[in-house]
Amino acid sequence: MEQQPVRTRVRLTELVTRLLGRPAPAAVPAPRRRINPDAVVDCAVYVNGRREPGRPHYADAYARARRGRNAFVWLGLHDPGAAVMASVGRTFGLDEFAVAQALADGHRPTVQRHGDVTLLVLRTAGYVGQHELTDTSEVIDTGDVMVFLGDRFVITVRHGASGALTPVREEIQGRPAVLAEGPWAVACAVCSRMVDLYLEVAGHVERDLERAEEHVFARDRSADIQQLYQLKREVVEFKRAVLPLQAPLRSLLLEPRPDGPPRGLHRWFADVDGRLARAVDRVAAYDDLLTSIVQSRLTQLTVEQNNDMRKIAAWAAIAATQTGIAGIYGMNFTNMPELGWRYGYAGALGLMAVVAFTLHRLFRRSGWL
Repeated sequence: MEQQPVRTRVRLTELVTRLLGRPAPAAVPAPRRRINPDAVVDCAVYVNGRREPGRPHYADAYARARRGRNAFVWLGLHDPGAAVMASVGRTFGLDEFAVAQALADGHRPTVQRHGDVTLLVLRTAGYVGQHELTDTSEVIDTGDVMVFLGDRFVITVRHGASGALTPVREEIQGRPAVLAEGPWAVACAVCSRMVDLYLEVAGHVERDLERAEEHVFARDRSADIQQLYQLKREVVEFKRAVLPLQAPLRSLLLEPRPDGPPRGLHRWFADVDGRLARAVDRVAAYDDLLTSIVQSRLTQLTVEQNNDMRKIAAWAAIAATQTGIAGIYGMNFTNMPELGWRYGYAGALGLMAVVAFTLHRLFRRSGWL
């Protein structure tokens, strides 16, 4: 059997090596695609109010936004770790103090300036439905959202389970004219979302207060004072989340700055401020109403304790007469006429019964029994 000739294939790089007498350059590997960490909820670039396709790494997105006109990047984070937040801070030029603030939660609503970056802090609120209010049940779940605003970026850092911003992103992406105003449009949408949550939670709290009021003033009076105190603590926490937002929100409207909200968004911020004022009024009214309910229940408990003390005193008086008669009858002195009386024992018992019945009727008539 004849053997087929072997055909040698010479690579292009080997041919270049032979002709030039030097090794061919090594092939450059393709750059590895960076992946956002788990703390990143979403990251997108917006140009003229419209989202660019894809979900790039925040560093690539920020570089793309800086190259384009009327473009910015929105990075959403949820409970980021120290390493992730440090990397985000280096990428977007946040100072160490701003990064440290983003890692902590429980901040008071405020507006701060860190160089060219504005920090807006808001508190989140969510209603936790309870079938029955106990001493340790949580009615209102609170957290916070920190919004970092720069020239070409907005970073939202959320702590806690409540106040998800995915509906905010979906809603504002449907209004490109508003989103074209830049990063402050996102801040306005976040503020509007938080105020809507305040009003929603206020509606649930109002129904809880109505039920508590019915229980307190019902005939059986089944409301427990510990449950009322628990509801009072939750309302106070809710009040601390809502009321402090008024001052920073109004400062954005009354103290315009070059790095503040553009004039096209002032009416939107004014609408948010009006709804926030309505939420503040409702929460303050609920706090006062709950204080009145607690005081009413305490007064009822005092009256009930007084009634119990009067009942105890009435029965003690009835028992004291029986004890007195029995004590005298049991002295067994020689010159006591009843000792030789045939019906002395029956007469003593009858006297006890008559005195007890008479006192019981008198106490019932006076309301002590």
